[in-house]
Amino acid sequence: MRNTLSAATLESKFPLLAVEHDCILSKDADITVTYRVELPELFTVTSPEYEAIHASWAKAMKVLPNYSIIHRQDWFVEEKYEPQVQKEDISFLSRSFERHFNERPFLNHTSYLYLTKTSKERAKQQSSYTALTRGFIVPKEMQDKETAQKFLESVGQFERIINDSGFIKLVRLTTDEIVGTKDEAGIIEKYFSLSQEETTCLKDMALGAGEMKVGDKYLCLHTLSDVEDLPGKVETDTRYERLSTDRSDCRLSFAAPIGVLLTCNHIVNQYIFIDDHVANLKQFEKQARNMHSLSRYSRGNQINKQWIEDYLNEAHSFGLTSVRCHVNVIAWSEDKEELSRIKNDVGSQLALMECKPRHNTVDTPTLFWAGIPGNQGDFPSEESFYTFIEQALCFFVEETNYKSSPSPFGIKMVDRVTGKPLHVDISDLPMKKGIITNRNKFVFGPSGSGKSFFMNHMVRQYWEQGTHVVLVDTGNSYQGLCEIIRSKTKGEDGIYFTYTEEKPISFNPFYTDDNQFDVEKKYSLKTLLLTLWKSDDDKITKTESGELGSAVDEYIKKIQHDSSIRPSFNTFYEFMKYEYKAELESREIEVGKEEFNINNFLTTLRQYYRGGRFDFLLNSDKELDLLNKRFIVFEIDQIKENKELFPIVTIIIMEAFINKMRRLKGIRKQLIVEEAWKALSSPNMADYLKYMYKTVRKFFGEAIVVTQEVDDIISSPIVKEAIINNSDCKILLDQRKYMNKFDSIQALLGLTEKEKAQILSINMSNNPGRIYKEVWIGLGGMQSAVYATEVSTEEYLTFTTEETEKMEVLQLADKLGGDIEQAIRQLAESKRGG
Repeated sequence: MRNTLSAATLESKFPLLAVEHDCILSKDADITVTYRVELPELFTVTSPEYEAIHASWAKAMKVLPNYSIIHRQDWFVEEKYEPQVQKEDISFLSRSFERHFNERPFLNHTSYLYLTKTSKERAKQQSSYTALTRGFIVPKEMQDKETAQKFLESVGQFERIINDSGFIKLVRLTTDEIVGTKDEAGIIEKYFSLSQEETTCLKDMALGAGEMKVGDKYLCLHTLSDVEDLPGKVETDTRYERLSTDRSDCRLSFAAPIGVLLTCNHIVNQYIFIDDHVANLKQFEKQARNMHSLSRYSRGNQINKQWIEDYLNEAHSFGLTSVRCHVNVIAWSEDKEELSRIKNDVGSQLALMECKPRHNTVDTPTLFWAGIPGNQGDFPSEESFYTFIEQALCFFVEETNYKSSPSPFGIKMVDRVTGKPLHVDISDLPMKKGIITNRNKFVFGPSGSGKSFFMNHMVRQYWEQGTHVVLVDTGNSYQGLCEIIRSKTKGEDGIYFTYTEEKPISFNPFYTDDNQFDVEKKYSLKTLLLTLWKSDDDKITKTESGELGSAVDEYIKKIQHDSSIRPSFNTFYEFMKYEYKAELESREIEVGKEEFNINNFLTTLRQYYRGGRFDFLLNSDKELDLLNKRFIVFEIDQIKENKELFPIVTIIIMEAFINKMRRLKGIRKQLIVEEAWKALSSPNMADYLKYMYKTVRKFFGEAIVVTQEVDDIISSPIVKEAIINNSDCKILLDQRKYMNKFDSIQALLGLTEKEKAQILSINMSNNPGRIYKEVWIGLGGMQSAVYATEVSTEEYLTFTTEETEKMEVLQLADKLGGDIEQAIRQLAESKRGG
């Protein structure tokens, strides 16, 4: 039966002829090369970097021939997060994290670039002569193979210039990505269905002047197609006030308000038409003369003549290329009421750019049709305005939302803008790329900034990925997590040591499983003995260090040859008192007391020998099984003010970690020292600290220092030399408390102005609908970003340091027979229920 409706098939109006050699060929013989554009992440680009990006685009466009069209098409499509709970071995806390974000909406950004070669006649055509209203006649010019070849050569140069810039990457799309396969949709199919999903379904389109629909989606269109709609001045980037302070600038591209900051389904199309520059200027010269001759009849002619002359003067004075430009925003919704709100949102975002919002109802079908990949030549010329390349490029969206790392190892953080979980690798991939040279981390944030939550969140994920974690804590920050791990492993892991007067922590640093002592073990023993002997103010001479090193060597040889001697501090003390002292006195070259006072050494260390005040400390008859336990917490809050015990206990724990580090080959290790690091910042411990920080990277390990006191890091040269200079990953939390001191912090940490601006933007514009704290992560001064630490209710109850909340969890766990996981489940459900 004959179709009598006023409708046409897509096939009859379809403007494309074929896709060959990864190029789209239209029925008017236009050639289009397509790219996917990889942009830098939001809030990570500085003003000079925006200018460098802008300059790269301008340089690249100047290699394209006349009658070329550059079309940037940025898709912002709302999607919902799909939790990854299908893994068999997923933990209770990981599952609760994923469920917390189930179906959370976020805006996904995909950017395409289309480079089209058209003809002079096609460049001048208007909306009344598009593929929707006429047949197809192949232009004569495009039948020339040489024209096509030259265009493809210039496209190759264009791609190379952009990719060499280092900020943006162009990825050429293949034929399968353009037309699609049986399993995946191509970009053309995605465009006609207004979707970026891998599988799409073509729907009916209603191309009306007043209303346009694609399936159930109603479209609205805003255009910038007239100079009168534009601001008086355009820039490469602008200051984003919501994340800027009087001391720092947060920069976004000029077009960011209609890009990532416009939170609705939309497409931003930016066209730049390269016509014949010389011909354009001749035309303007002619118009200027006409305006001059008619100026006596109209003041408007005088003004227009002046504008045209200004344009010509700019072109000739600075060698600028005359081009035409057009920008439009296509937004859509399935709900007409919501579409009304979206129209207002688009208009207000355009107004933020100081543009005049123009809601276009007449040309929606024509401009939608011109946006088809490969059909850029169908763009109606009357919808464009004349400008220069540099000004036109300011309308390019130059940033995208945060991206997940492709690395298999990492931690889950959250996008600060959309709230979408991200996979972030701050250890392995940066090392592989040469961004960092070690995995050590320095964490700094004042009390209440979310430091403990971030550390718990990170440590939990490291442990679940097979890392051996040793924690030295002074505030019970990891008690909940340790209890969960102990519950999960049925007591095999999650060891929590607390120092009490009744059960003090004791060690035996002279013991090894196989009675073998390598150079590192001997060095750490010598450093421990020097720490016990000398006070902070005492200078250690080369002779004293050398003699103690020799004594340790002699003692080790003795216990290796005589199995009846039990290695401990007691037997070492006796060796020094009787054998080494006698050996010193019998030497041919006398060793004076001023060079090595062994009596002073024995007297000072007498308190650690049998019968002394601290004889329990270094003579343990029971070895701590640090080697096979993957999560160990040393809670030494009870002795943090004890100037004698605190540094010794801390250093022995670290020495035990080094033993673990040496023996576990190919296994990731992590030592985390909270405020206890202060005990290691004395001059006597400086060499040991430097040694540990430099050595740990060679054994697939990382050392992490956590502090909250700004004065400690500013005043201590040891911290700078030993910790900061050997920590390529720096993690900072909310620093607004230290706003007036931040210049000194910036200098000490070696932060750039870009990093300073990012750090001072932390928590300045948090979403009131979500509960989270932001954290800045910087890698080697080359890569940095601010992420959100957002956790589920179950994780919150596990990580909390609030005493009342911790007691509530532990008391309920006692009622449930010690099942802390079940207690957390029940409390989380009750809190979610109100």
